[in-house]
Amino acid sequence: MNIVVLGLSITSSWGNGHATTYRGLIRELSARGHQVLFLERDVPWYAENRDMPRPPFCRTILYSSLEDLRAQHSLAVRNADVVILGSYVPEGIAVGEWVTSIAEGHTLFYDIDTPVTLARLARKECEYINPALIGKFDLYLSFTGGPTLRFIEEQYDSPMARALYCSVDPTLYYPEPTDRLWDLGYLGTYSDDRQPAVERLLNQPARRLPENKFVVAGPQYPDSLNWPRNVQRITHVSPASHRKFYNAQRFTLNVTRADMIAAGFSPSVRLFEAMACGVPVISDYWQGLDTLFRPSEEILIASSGAEIVEILTSFPEETRKKICDQGRRKVLAEHTAQHRAMELERYIEELRFAQIV
Repeated sequence: MNIVVLGLSITSSWGNGHATTYRGLIRELSARGHQVLFLERDVPWYAENRDMPRPPFCRTILYSSLEDLRAQHSLAVRNADVVILGSYVPEGIAVGEWVTSIAEGHTLFYDIDTPVTLARLARKECEYINPALIGKFDLYLSFTGGPTLRFIEEQYDSPMARALYCSVDPTLYYPEPTDRLWDLGYLGTYSDDRQPAVERLLNQPARRLPENKFVVAGPQYPDSLNWPRNVQRITHVSPASHRKFYNAQRFTLNVTRADMIAAGFSPSVRLFEAMACGVPVISDYWQGLDTLFRPSEEILIASSGAEIVEILTSFPEETRKKICDQGRRKVLAEHTAQHRAMELERYIEELRFAQIV
């Protein structure tokens, strides 16, 4: 297929999880014979932090404005077999109206932020998609599965909503021998709704275990935050260093945003990455987690600092390694970028079949 993707960013992973998702998915689509053009709005904050300025697996073009996009790329969008618009694209509503009005192939909206999107739609504050536009796309791809998919179809008149979770590239994320620098680590951009859980599940255990070592990595944390002395802060870990970062931990922490907990069925890409590296994940709980991983066998669940302390101080090493192995096997069997590319192909075939009948 000839596919055009209009996404937030593929060239820069700075402060967003979109680039990693697009890179994995598009690389696998390309490997399966599809031709992909990625159109990205050129904005200063990504221009200054481009860790993959020219992705080798697709053609990438930066555009300067909505007018530039329309003037230069109407033919590509019109003639594509599939056009995918992602969430958080600047002036996304105008871009979506343009795409759905001129594209002759299938049009898809890829929501990499589904819980946030639905919360903003409910408040009438979403700037990149609106209720009227959702129904114009042939398919709504959602980072959230479960009951949310039917809600999107019924509430917003989407012809078809399907889950396309985040994924991991096993050629980039795998176990490797390294020194264990930290007993527990967390990787994530700061957010107001996640920070109380970071405080409860990492900072409180750190204060109770002054001899243990902890790390929090990610941008945009306020300077006013008071970190325990045994918590190391790293402002940014590039995707190229994620594997090394995870492998240096005994356990890694997964903390879920409030909107994602409310929606359920919203796995984080960091969860898949850590598991692929063979690092046991300790996660807060959300509905649907146990449909993806078996608790206590492939993933650990904690709701309090006391539970974290218990895991760090009393967990048998043999059991820790067993959870590492079982979690990694599950990810490799169901949650790689190749699996997502194949799922996307099946959804498009479903669209074509529906069109025929």
